[in-house]
Amino acid sequence: MAVKKLQADIGAYLTEQDRELVQRAYVFAAKAHEGQFRLSGEEYIEHPVAVARILSELEGDAHTLAAALLHDVVEDTDITLEQITQEFGTEIARLVDGVTKLSRIQFHSRMEEQVSNLRKMFLAMAEDWRVVVIRLADRLHNLRTLDALPLEKQRQTAEETLDIYAPLAHRLGIWRFKWELEDLGFRYLYPEEYQALAEQIASKRSEREAEVAMVISRLQSLLSDHGIQAEVQGRAKNLYSIYRKMQRQGTDLSQIYDLLAVRVITATVSDCYEVLGLVHNLWKPMPGRFKDYIAMPKPNGYQSLHTTVLGPLGQPFELQIRTREMDRTAEYGSAAHWKYKERKSDQSFDQKMSWLRQLLDWQREMTDAGEFMEALKIDVFNDEVFVFTPKGDVIDLPVGSTPLDFAYRIHTDVGHRCVGAKGNGRRVPLSYKLNTGDIVEILTSRQSSGPSRDWLDIVKTSQARSKIRSFFRKQLREEDIARGKATLEAEVQQKLGVKLGDLIEAGVAGNVLRKMNYPDIQSLYAAISYGGISAVHVTTKLRDEAVRTAPDLLPKRDEEAPKVVPRKPRGPEEAVIVKGMDGILVRLAQCCSPVPGDPIIGYITRGRGVTVHRLDCPTLMSLTDTERFIETAWQTEVRASYPVEILAEGVDRPGLFAEITSVIADMGSNITNATARGRPDGTGTINIQFETHDLDELKKVVAGIRQIEGIITVKRVFGKGR
Repeated sequence: MAVKKLQADIGAYLTEQDRELVQRAYVFAAKAHEGQFRLSGEEYIEHPVAVARILSELEGDAHTLAAALLHDVVEDTDITLEQITQEFGTEIARLVDGVTKLSRIQFHSRMEEQVSNLRKMFLAMAEDWRVVVIRLADRLHNLRTLDALPLEKQRQTAEETLDIYAPLAHRLGIWRFKWELEDLGFRYLYPEEYQALAEQIASKRSEREAEVAMVISRLQSLLSDHGIQAEVQGRAKNLYSIYRKMQRQGTDLSQIYDLLAVRVITATVSDCYEVLGLVHNLWKPMPGRFKDYIAMPKPNGYQSLHTTVLGPLGQPFELQIRTREMDRTAEYGSAAHWKYKERKSDQSFDQKMSWLRQLLDWQREMTDAGEFMEALKIDVFNDEVFVFTPKGDVIDLPVGSTPLDFAYRIHTDVGHRCVGAKGNGRRVPLSYKLNTGDIVEILTSRQSSGPSRDWLDIVKTSQARSKIRSFFRKQLREEDIARGKATLEAEVQQKLGVKLGDLIEAGVAGNVLRKMNYPDIQSLYAAISYGGISAVHVTTKLRDEAVRTAPDLLPKRDEEAPKVVPRKPRGPEEAVIVKGMDGILVRLAQCCSPVPGDPIIGYITRGRGVTVHRLDCPTLMSLTDTERFIETAWQTEVRASYPVEILAEGVDRPGLFAEITSVIADMGSNITNATARGRPDGTGTINIQFETHDLDELKKVVAGIRQIEGIITVKRVFGKGR
């Protein structure tokens, strides 16, 4: 029976008292699950026992093993958490409760629910990371027995594993879990690719094993000759990491050079560096393939020297050199610290888990579910570069990060006030891609007006992108409030013949706000500005409320303000005044598509009148005859439609195109052309050409689109001929 094997496993390292606790938990769980069976046909109790055995391989403590045995009791039986507490105490009950909550995470549920559950998982980790280690072991055993489930459920579980759980095991540094989670997830999600790769590797297994044996033998002789006591091991690279490397590099198996890997485990750190020197003298090292993770550990605590050399047969192989303690941490990760809670402080462990605290700090700023999922995959579950502050502190960032990402990782204000950067003492552009080992200095200025929208196209991390968006959301809201207030004041004055301030003072506006579910008048102003509600609709509500509660505020019918009869729309060109030239032919330049509100200038053409350009039009740079420039201005009383084009970039998802076009249509604008393109990375771009009346209306459209879930950037582009 599996439980006897578990007892044998824990007998090697747990005390008799601890073993009794684990046995008591097993008896309790077996009785609770009595009569229950898994889809595979085996008794249900076999599953929690298998999970506990997986954890015993990591030498899990007694409380963790007991919680593993009990982890499904509350959810799948009539046992309550209170009963667990009474029988086993608060600590085990808390672990069981944490695992029970995490078991409800479903990768293909609605994104908002998924993100909510993932946030709970990270919060649970912050309280006691053992909760997630139990969950990882639970997932690993489920994958080992996945054949019993329907194909669609197999794929769903495998995808969830590769996207969330395997990267999480990597972050915790539990390589034993990571490799098996990846390979099993790979097998079920991409069965054909898995089988083909496995067969290719198997066909050359004997050849590789012979070469590894030769390398190990040479190394053992070398170390013995120099009096260094060390253990030399060979290891195989897991299939999924090989597959990902082939996909990333666009190569086949013959071009993957680190299929061979040998590990040297020494007694001391100084021995590690001595072994490295001996190896480089024996075999030629490959340039650019040396990494010192001893001097600069990974955030999950991993330490080792990595180098790739040309072996005795001229075949490249990777060599890892580390101490026994480093090897234990590499294999078990955070699980090498099972008992850290019994000590008052563990500074080393705290440093290794700092990434979790950083995540918890900035994830609270993200209300958008898509943004949070993007953040997980980019900021948390991605490869890292390690750079230094001028004081020597190590900052880890995703590969591809820029000085701006570094600045926002340090502090929001450092990012907002950034005016430049230095890399290794030299000025570098803000778009510079950081490399491991760079010393990064951020130049700031208190006179800085804040971030530029262009920065959204430069930054790599979702943390930086979120902080930049937050800045502009706040800035846009202030602008929206001022614009919406002016619009409503004008509408109320024109239609009702009364000042908006009088309606506010009389309590009329407050009653309308409550009925329309706006928390305050500023929120209503902002909604009017970005197109969430029309000023006409609000004015009608204010009129009805005033008639009911404050009729004396409204003028009598014979005192009503005369209605303004709208003028017949005129052509766009009639909206431009050319200084000192009446009746001249005017054309709006197609290269920049100016609209009322844009700063403009005219250019006298030969035989085609005056062409009007935006002042920021790139074409103006090529017009060298400055004598032909002429001052122009907009006529505010002319209302016409003007062609414009915007480019939106966002996370590609169903309904995004419809939501964007709906925002434009709701503003009363006519869409003349629209194209959408998807990208392999899951994002997409949408170009939309439409007609607008002026710059303010265009800004409302852009602001409305920016509010849509998953939108990354929205910008106006130049017109035809761009």
